[in-house]
Amino acid sequence: MRISIFGLGYVGTVSAACFAADGNQVLGVDPVPDKVDLINRGLSPIVEDEIGEIIEETVRKGQLRATQDPLTAVHETDLSIVCVGTPSQSNGNLDLRYIRRICEQIGQALRTKDTRHTVVIRSTILPGTMRNVAIPVLEEFSGKKAGEDFGVCYNPEFLREGTAVRDFRYPPKTVFGELDRESGDMLAALYQGIEAPLIRTDLNNAEMIKYVDNSWHALKIGFANEIGNLCDAFAVDAEEVMNIFCQDKKLNISPAYLKPGFAFGGSCLPKDLRALSYQAKMHDLQLPILNSVLPSNEMQIAHGVKLVIESGNSRVGVLGFSFKAGTDDLRESPVIEVIERLIGKGYDLRIYDRNVNIAALVGANRDFILNRIPHISRLMAASVDAVLAHAETIVIGNYDPEFSQIQSTLRDGQCLVDLVRITKQGSAKAQQLTFVGK
Repeated sequence: MRISIFGLGYVGTVSAACFAADGNQVLGVDPVPDKVDLINRGLSPIVEDEIGEIIEETVRKGQLRATQDPLTAVHETDLSIVCVGTPSQSNGNLDLRYIRRICEQIGQALRTKDTRHTVVIRSTILPGTMRNVAIPVLEEFSGKKAGEDFGVCYNPEFLREGTAVRDFRYPPKTVFGELDRESGDMLAALYQGIEAPLIRTDLNNAEMIKYVDNSWHALKIGFANEIGNLCDAFAVDAEEVMNIFCQDKKLNISPAYLKPGFAFGGSCLPKDLRALSYQAKMHDLQLPILNSVLPSNEMQIAHGVKLVIESGNSRVGVLGFSFKAGTDDLRESPVIEVIERLIGKGYDLRIYDRNVNIAALVGANRDFILNRIPHISRLMAASVDAVLAHAETIVIGNYDPEFSQIQSTLRDGQCLVDLVRITKQGSAKAQQLTFVGK
């Protein structure tokens, strides 16, 4: 494939060298003469393991060269990959000046190109940047229509300095968002020799995933450091504790608990977080990550209440109020908190959970619910149908499969608040309001 790489910084140089080593004809583009000269002499403009040797070999074989001329680069290639920087502004927002400039240059070149060309952005950009910035600029300067006259994709990179070549050849995944299928097929063909899951998705999803990945990596580092500080205060071997922690691939290092939904609850998580927070204070430790978890959880509960209020209905039905499906445990259930707040605001409630029988509850579980909502038995309905018959707003509070098809049974005018995203509609947006028949 004939490829032009715009921006010969860290990502651009690694991408250009590795794509060339895979047998593609690669033309690097950069306004800095020294970078262009280094590449054309078979030398690397960056310091990175293996890159020097790869550039030397690919330049010698005629598979890699560089230019300062964007017009030549677009006209002599079929696909352009943009790898320019997106530095932070003083307020934390992205500086998109380089993205805009390159899109202007590529757009101007596309205006005079007769054959179809595909533009791929690889720079890290926030969701919406492709549709709101890159594509409009390309269309303005080319006079052509994206997805019809030229192709557009977004292809985030997952390269780490020091291991970039290995990360390029053996990535955890290859992700790209495609505006049109033809461009996606071309990009898929470019990556066909790389052994990794190939994920084709929407432009916005592809833009977001890099931020999710990096936020998760930062969170893991911060979490491990805070646990290390706690272990030191307790005279516990932090490395041994984390080694044991990481051996759990079912719950700890896994997709478990990483599904967006509602707040957590139950007899363990809130209690144990409070205990660690208290002990940290006793040892004069600052644990901003761990100490922010419970307040964050509280915000999810408040958001759930807000969604019910925004529905504008006074008769509310709650389906599922144990802290998770398949249990009758009500201790610190976030849905109980929602119910309690709605009662306090004067809402007319009916609630249903097939796993909860107040008469059968014993011990701490019974004490918790009767202390929080003494008259809860009067609110309980015998079936889903009874709740639906009463309520104008239906709230799904836990992930019981019984509620997965609720949306199809609602009558005109009823509103659904799916806190756990169990319905198809609920999975599309976070805890959204769905109005039926309006």
